[in-house]
Amino acid sequence: MNDRLTISLFELFEKFPNEESAKKYLEEKRWGDKVVCPFCGKSEKQYRVKRNGVEGYFECGECGKVYTVRTGTIFERSHVPLHKWIFAFYLVVTSRKGISSMQLSKEIGVTQKTAWFMLQRIREACNSNHDDDDNNGFLSGIVEADGVYIGGKESNKHESQKLKAGRGIVGKTAVLGMRARAGKVLARVIPDTSRDTVHQVLNKYLSRDSVLVTDEHASYKESQFNHQVVNHSAKQYVDGMAHTNGIESVWAVLKRGFYGIYHSFSTKHLQRYVDEFAYRLNEGNVKIHTWVRLDSLMAKAFSTRITYAELKN
Repeated sequence: MNDRLTISLFELFEKFPNEESAKKYLEEKRWGDKVVCPFCGKSEKQYRVKRNGVEGYFECGECGKVYTVRTGTIFERSHVPLHKWIFAFYLVVTSRKGISSMQLSKEIGVTQKTAWFMLQRIREACNSNHDDDDNNGFLSGIVEADGVYIGGKESNKHESQKLKAGRGIVGKTAVLGMRARAGKVLARVIPDTSRDTVHQVLNKYLSRDSVLVTDEHASYKESQFNHQVVNHSAKQYVDGMAHTNGIESVWAVLKRGFYGIYHSFSTKHLQRYVDEFAYRLNEGNVKIHTWVRLDSLMAKAFSTRITYAELKN
């Protein structure tokens, strides 16, 4: 690895010119030296086999199932060549504002529909399993929290309804964002901004000894945390260590993607878009080498599976 923190598209093409090169990379990243059956979890008696003269298959000597490196991952049942998938990952990781399905379709030579499906699967991998019960206390220390409303096509709205931090916007979806001063970001789509709903999210993702910093909105009151308030309505934005500048910068990044790339978010899929932006701030940092970022997101792809039917229903 050289001193540069990035790799060029040409370098990526040199490394992954075809399906076979991509397959070898993914097998190494998923299993290393010991192939594990995705069906029974056994690593003994795993054999390379051919199907209809085609290589890349494995047969488990324990359960008898046949599988490939795609099985049980976001690549399963996708007809898109694996090297095109890697190019898609690269573009997601290196595009600071995100990439639209239309643009991805042009870059890798697939239909817009296929590109949309690929991007939704990649965004699913960005989630990093924050919904699991064992992610309690994901954020700690001084944690800023703030809400924003997102939704609809901006060009069709009155100025007062356009995307902004605020409350009570009809027709928009609420998102609660949390950012630890140490840098970690997490944001969840929520059904409303009631105190019960907001407290439930905060209690799940903040460690009990966290210092919670918010504005004066009533939904944050009477929480179990040491709570510091910045009164924005009184034009107070910094009070000693108490400010919400960090989480507000997250919304700025989200808005740039909204306006510049996607133009609108479907409420149904909004959490995935939010996860993508949170991932980019957490693990997609440009100060981290591109290969490291690619490997990190690829590792999440191996444990993620979502079907087209699940996305459309």
